[in-house]
Amino acid sequence: MPPDRNDLITLRPEGLYCPAADVYIDPWRPVPRALITHAHSDHARAGHAHYLASLEGERVLRARLGDISLQTMDWGESLTLGDARISLHPAGHVLGSSQVRIEVGGEVWVASGDYKLEADVTCTPFEPVRAHTFITESTFGLPIYRWQAQGVLFDGLNAWWRGNAESGRTSVVFAYAFGKAQRILAGVDASIGPLVCHGAVEALNRAYRASGVRLPDTLQVAQTDASSLARALVIAPPSAQGSPWMKRFGDYADCFASGWMQVRGARRRRAVDRGLVMSDHADWPGLMQAIAGTGAQRVIVTHGHIEPMVRWLREQGLDAGAFRTEFGGEEDVAAGDAS
Repeated sequence: MPPDRNDLITLRPEGLYCPAADVYIDPWRPVPRALITHAHSDHARAGHAHYLASLEGERVLRARLGDISLQTMDWGESLTLGDARISLHPAGHVLGSSQVRIEVGGEVWVASGDYKLEADVTCTPFEPVRAHTFITESTFGLPIYRWQAQGVLFDGLNAWWRGNAESGRTSVVFAYAFGKAQRILAGVDASIGPLVCHGAVEALNRAYRASGVRLPDTLQVAQTDASSLARALVIAPPSAQGSPWMKRFGDYADCFASGWMQVRGARRRRAVDRGLVMSDHADWPGLMQAIAGTGAQRVIVTHGHIEPMVRWLREQGLDAGAFRTEFGGEEDVAAGDAS
């Protein structure tokens, strides 16, 4: 059932709204004050008068939105807005991704944004936050979605790259420029060959490095020659697939990195040689673990597989409902933005 007007967070045409603080969370229409969980374009949009976000995510947010009025908060730092006490806690989705904890009169709600539970070196790991009500995504909210451990994924990716390099064939991985690309860069074996990045990826690499995230050395295509490209791993956004930019790689091998690659036929529809089942969203066990970790008896589900997840949660005895938001799931927005 939908939340009522007395709840700490309500749904308005502009987005999720906290009346006690007079602040919106990831609004999709321009508002006076926006609290941003992370810098993916379905959550961080241009046009708000004032932004509030995590300190960790400052550089990537500015890289994406330019010169904005931005106030930052460190993890766990408390801020009082109106009658509400607000703090941000790591979501583990991408660099700077936050869960928003709001407390009013002893009642605690947590809006999770997007999140994943498996830690990676490119962002602060997910932190369970106790709450009475938890607002959760459900991008992969079906039991069929269960991710392999990162070590297994990277072993397979390295073996594929190494085999292509030994045969003199460029390896191309299509992955979203913000988050997924940096996670891949940090996880592959850079001794196999050069790491070459599309300009859209390299712009975010710079923001990550400026934020203190260690990434291996990367090149752009103009800095390479034919012999180095033959052993290279190229990371490009999905929008580059089929573009003239790809012609310089000749007979390349390609791979698409996405959680949807677990679905039968997804690789064929993407017309790539290989599918890498990798997502920066929680899988089904991760969603269930995160919800249980909050101790919340009420759960509000947003974007993704909403109906089956709400039904499942109710069967487990929880008070579950939904918010109909304009957030995208993985690859539901331009250029695979939330991948």
